Amino acid sequence: MLFCTTESYFMQIIEKYFPDLSDEQRKHFASLEGLYRDWNAKVNLVSRKDIDNLYERHVLHSLAIAKVLRFNAGAEILDVGTGGGFPGIPLAILMPEVRFHLIDGTLKKIKVVQDVIEQLGLENAKAQQIRAEELKGQYDFVVTRAVAELNMLRLWTAQRLFKTKESHSMPNGLIALKGGNIRAEIKALPKGEYTETYPVSDYFEEEYFKEKFVVYLQA
Repeated sequence: MLFCTTESYFMQIIEKYFPDLSDEQRKHFASLEGLYRDWNAKVNLVSRKDIDNLYERHVLHSLAIAKVLRFNAGAEILDVGTGGGFPGIPLAILMPEVRFHLIDGTLKKIKVVQDVIEQLGLENAKAQQIRAEELKGQYDFVVTRAVAELNMLRLWTAQRLFKTKESHSMPNGLIALKGGNIRAEIKALPKGEYTETYPVSDYFEEEYFKEKFVVYLQA
């Protein structure tokens, strides 16, 4: 692959699908590569192959959630098992009027996320080292990426984590970025659970997104 600058690559892969970004959003997205390359050299968050494809495999993948549902201004979103800040940070950049709470049980990862949030000046995002089972608070939606199977995610994101008041076209619930055998995971859920599955390839044409899905699980 020919070398291109962060800005030009960003313009290709992000603005291709999100053309109406503000100058500040463009600046934030374009800053991600430098921040993550620097941290990845210290903490090894992702593989070298993945860091070379940061915008496609991490940033754009995270933004697939926004193709399924744009959260309303003032909504409160919990990112469970955020790892290096995905999908929470890209979504926080895209939706500055939405509040994001990013959590993970691993301190070194949360330190990275806290630093990235601080460096970008994201006032609508915060990161905390805590397990979902220990968390107190309620949210409109829980988002997650490549953390666990749906039946485990359902246990971790118990009903108590969701607000009873609903303000979106979709009832409050879990929105997970998933790959692999989605049918088997859905089948393993308790009887009566309501889910919807959206192929990411319906929104993004890159080869990487084949067999990737956004799965909604109603609270």
